[in-house]
Amino acid sequence: MDTEFPFKAVIFDMDGVIVDSEAFYQSVLRQFVTWLGIDVSSEELLGLIGTAQQVFDRTLVDWYRAAGEGEYSVPEAKRRYRAWRSAIPCDYHDLMFPGVPEAVAGLKSRGVRLALASSSPRSNIKEVLSACGISRFFEIIVSGAELRESKPNPAIYLHTLKLLGLPADSCCCIEDSVPGITAGKRAGLTVIARREERFGFSQDAADLVVDRVDDVLRPDALAALGRHRIR
Repeated sequence: MDTEFPFKAVIFDMDGVIVDSEAFYQSVLRQFVTWLGIDVSSEELLGLIGTAQQVFDRTLVDWYRAAGEGEYSVPEAKRRYRAWRSAIPCDYHDLMFPGVPEAVAGLKSRGVRLALASSSPRSNIKEVLSACGISRFFEIIVSGAELRESKPNPAIYLHTLKLLGLPADSCCCIEDSVPGITAGKRAGLTVIARREERFGFSQDAADLVVDRVDDVLRPDALAALGRHRIR
């Protein structure tokens, strides 16, 4: 018999949790700034991990200006970037982390409600979930691009909790980056982090760190989460 999961709902981040897109995006952005002919440090590129779409949009405007391209509006900068980016295809199914299908199916079979709260645009979220074949598991999808405040502000999680109709102490979230972990903690959620050691950021603020997303279903993880739930 399956061990009972100690939370009524799990809220997933997407990039860095469901798909290994952050490493892919870092590679793409390095190619882009090289193509523009501007000097952007690795620290600046890494600083974009987990940030909102609006932050990236403003960064694009800055990069085009630094390259001497002119003072583009955000829509024009995005259009030009998308045109350049269209030559680099991305197969999100290939980028899906091991254990993700098992995690969402296993949680659903235990009666746990699933939501997704990502800083990415809704169109990108739908594309990723469809490519990974897991759209049907998520009853609620929230895009931070549609909110005024972005992670590390807790607004995206507070909004998701409102849509779920559940209090924070009956839910947990799965994150990876500092902005995401911070947002989850500020919203009052128990935060699980998928272990990430490539980008140099700390996950110490998370309540539990797992190697794979489906590790949340392991007996030891369930016991640890249960202890946290009843504090």
